[in-house]
Amino acid sequence: MELRHLTYFVTVAETENFTKAAARCFVAQSALSQQIARLETEVGTSLFARNSRSVRLTDAGEVLLPLARRILADVDNAQAELDALRSLRRGRLRLGLLQSAANPVDQIAAIGAFHERYPGIDILVTDETSSAMVEAVGAGTLDIAVVGLGPDQLPSSLSQRTLSIDALVAVVSSRHPLARQATVGVAALVGTRPFIHFLAGSGVRHHVDAAFGRAGVTVSHSFEMGQLSDMVRLAALDIGVTIVPSSSVAGAGSDLQIHNDYRVIRLADKAAVHPVSVVYDAAHLSAAGSAFLETFEHHQPGRL
Repeated sequence: MELRHLTYFVTVAETENFTKAAARCFVAQSALSQQIARLETEVGTSLFARNSRSVRLTDAGEVLLPLARRILADVDNAQAELDALRSLRRGRLRLGLLQSAANPVDQIAAIGAFHERYPGIDILVTDETSSAMVEAVGAGTLDIAVVGLGPDQLPSSLSQRTLSIDALVAVVSSRHPLARQATVGVAALVGTRPFIHFLAGSGVRHHVDAAFGRAGVTVSHSFEMGQLSDMVRLAALDIGVTIVPSSSVAGAGSDLQIHNDYRVIRLADKAAVHPVSVVYDAAHLSAAGSAFLETFEHHQPGRL
């Protein structure tokens, strides 16, 4: 049973005339009559009683008419829903975002601009480790994720755009023996105080561990935390030392930054950086996801 057969059937029932029905459906009357005959063959009974002056529904036609109308209405509604989704009047966008303090990219401004342009799209935001969010994009449970990983740490099956590359810096208490150093090697940070780590699986943790690996040192005594602000506070209290992205620490960027209770020191390891990338599955990206990528790109410094 084809949808056009039901359309022709309903139109004949409403007009009670094959000629008028054919005109309304923009087909020849002979073609419409043939399709009605095929429908009657398929259902195994006559749907119309015809004579030279009138066309009326048979009992079978009376039974089929409300069902046919419901089917055609459901198809119209489905098409309307799909059209709404395609035109971004309705839908869902699932985002994975980095902890904002460790991320120089203005994610919130992009979300605000996207919502203003597409208010019918529901936005679901999750904040997990970079590794977990990359896995979720690959599994299809996130549309897009902003992660603290570079192209060499991402699966080849996913697409990515590098948004920023941020130098890593050391943060120590103003009372720490290294506090007057302009530059420090990561090996010098190990041993005097516990090391304050980001959570395992995070992008920053990956790059800090890599820096320790290049220096050939192992951290044996450490904290592990999820909030950058808490990590800096512990360092300021001289409970430990930490390494964070430079943009996340106020005043970072020169050789030596002095604050009331902590100092920010440049690392000697020039490879110690924190890249930020937006990651997505180009083969399965939704219309909402594509629109967000465009909005996101327009809200980043340098339009990377």
